[in-house]
Amino acid sequence: MNQTLLVELFTEELPPKALAKLGEAFAAGIVNGLKSRDFLEADSVATSYASPRRLAVSITRVRATSPDKQIREKVLPVSVAMDAAGQPTAPLAKKLAAMGFADLQISDLERAADGKAESFFYTYTAAGSALAPALQTAMEESISKLPIPKVMSYQRPDGDTVHFVRPVHKIIALHGANIIPLSLLGLSSDRITKGHRFLSAGEVSISHADDYAAALKTEGKVIASVSERKEQIRTALLAKAGADLVLMPESLLDEVTALVEWPVVYECHFEQEFLAVPQECLILTMQTNQKYFALTDANGKLRSRFLIVSNLETATPEHIIQGNERVVRPRLSDAKFFFEQDKKKTLASRLPLLANVVYHNKLGSQAERTERVKTLAGKIAATLHSDVALAERAALLAKTDLLTDMVGEFPELQGIMGTYYALHDGEHADVAAAASEHYQPRFSGDALPAGATGTAVALADKLETLVGIWGIGLQPTGDRDPFALRRHALGILRMLVEKRLPLSLSALLADAVALFAGNSQFKDPSADVLNFLFDRLRGQLRERGFAQNEVEAVVAQNPDTLDNIVERLQAVQAFAALPESVSLAAANKRITNILKKAEGSPGAVNAALLQEAAEQALAKAMADVKPQVDAAFAKGDFTAALKTLAALRAEVDSFFNDVMVNAEDPALRDNRLALLSSLHGMLNQVADISKLAA
Repeated sequence: MNQTLLVELFTEELPPKALAKLGEAFAAGIVNGLKSRDFLEADSVATSYASPRRLAVSITRVRATSPDKQIREKVLPVSVAMDAAGQPTAPLAKKLAAMGFADLQISDLERAADGKAESFFYTYTAAGSALAPALQTAMEESISKLPIPKVMSYQRPDGDTVHFVRPVHKIIALHGANIIPLSLLGLSSDRITKGHRFLSAGEVSISHADDYAAALKTEGKVIASVSERKEQIRTALLAKAGADLVLMPESLLDEVTALVEWPVVYECHFEQEFLAVPQECLILTMQTNQKYFALTDANGKLRSRFLIVSNLETATPEHIIQGNERVVRPRLSDAKFFFEQDKKKTLASRLPLLANVVYHNKLGSQAERTERVKTLAGKIAATLHSDVALAERAALLAKTDLLTDMVGEFPELQGIMGTYYALHDGEHADVAAAASEHYQPRFSGDALPAGATGTAVALADKLETLVGIWGIGLQPTGDRDPFALRRHALGILRMLVEKRLPLSLSALLADAVALFAGNSQFKDPSADVLNFLFDRLRGQLRERGFAQNEVEAVVAQNPDTLDNIVERLQAVQAFAALPESVSLAAANKRITNILKKAEGSPGAVNAALLQEAAEQALAKAMADVKPQVDAAFAKGDFTAALKTLAALRAEVDSFFNDVMVNAEDPALRDNRLALLSSLHGMLNQVADISKLAA
């Protein structure tokens, strides 16, 4: 009989940051355990539940007994089961008895090939098993594999020691309306759970597995579904915010969802005077320490009201509101105190203290690193024709906010506070902006530095880290990347590509390597870092929607600048769509292979040695299109350059059909190789189109 199965562990408060994963893993473990034992139908549906004090799962269409199965089991090899006279042996009798078939005769067995030998097999029907023992095992397996952050040991009233994430007080196991007898974690299963600590009468009896979520909501004042609670909180926050914008990062929503069973949103306020503090500080302390939701106006300016999510619904929430307002006040006062104290010292006055901060024992202090970044930022700014002095000043001050009280309390504010303090100190606006911009992009999809000064410092900072850390042998390996070098590489590439910076990769790496001259523990990693950058670049370009062979056609040429790489890829895409592209790509691949085998470097083409009509026609066609190709390339119109080359298809095909490249006459052979070399240069000026060949 198919019925809905319900399993619940009722516990003490579970760790909120782990709740969602615990709920999903608990449900998946039970589902997989029952599925592997054939207790689920093909259309069975599992629903996971998790609240601060429970993990549960309901599964529809669960069988009370698994189906009977036809089992064909190997008994023994014939050579072991029968003696020389063809009679059954003692080992056969012993094996059959162990299988539970002591009365079987040898004639009841199937004799069949078993590899190179023969064996006896027996096919029988195994009766299905009951749900209870299968669920007991599935529960034990699921519990043993839960992603528990830290296992807790506790004693049951009977003295037994139990190991779990939190003490478990009740277990529900229902198949339809029937209790399935289980014994786990020192408890026996029942149909009783508990509702909300204060809003319910206490115990809630679940009469049928299908009634679980509804009964908990109506009788227990508990929304058991994580997703339902989260969306209810989101809706209530938006409604309470009114015309204001509510700041609700998903991570905060997830954590608050894991803290409440019956969410209710209330509005609170703090004193206007705190708005003089940088709003990022106030927002961070409210979110991190109190799990509150800050509000801003339509322009993003922080309001002096905020929202809380309570686990208690009441018609008179004044005490809840006042209590939360009282709690947040000291936090905001601390932020204000740190801000006022920090402003008493300029960022520049903190520079000598960077000498006391170790960056890496093989690379020196933060002060030494700052000088390296300053040097490199100046060179980058000069190349980009931006203000060198501003770039050097910005690089010099970029890390000084690490020494402030505010960043010491809230490390997440590094850079942001540097901008505020730099402006307070009277630094140039570009220098102040670079204090925060030089960390960008911090993550995938993050904004790039807006200003030229911030861009120069951001590139210098990331290059110094990438080259320096790699140069002391701490490059990423497998999943390990403790210095986030992959993130730094991706940031460098995004700036070069998206901001179209005409910077030479080889020059950037050479300048970065030069920063570590004299460091005996540093080894030049330029070649490896360049390959690392190109590998990351391939991934970035594929994420933009370019095909792998299109990306390879451009990146395989190891471009030294990336400012026009997107245009090159778009040109390759347009060329690949032409009917001539397949033939020319194949021909280019053939030319590449021929030139690889040729000895020496081909010289110039001698027109007098072009004897065959096909080679003369190719040389003329090349001469005709070359001015157009060169002009289009010079203008950066790579699409036009490649499309113009498509006109050579017929002459190229005729050349390979009619001309013997490796002629016996060395002069003819060298001249034909020179012609192919010239063609190869034209075809690959934009990209290596041979990569488009199948």
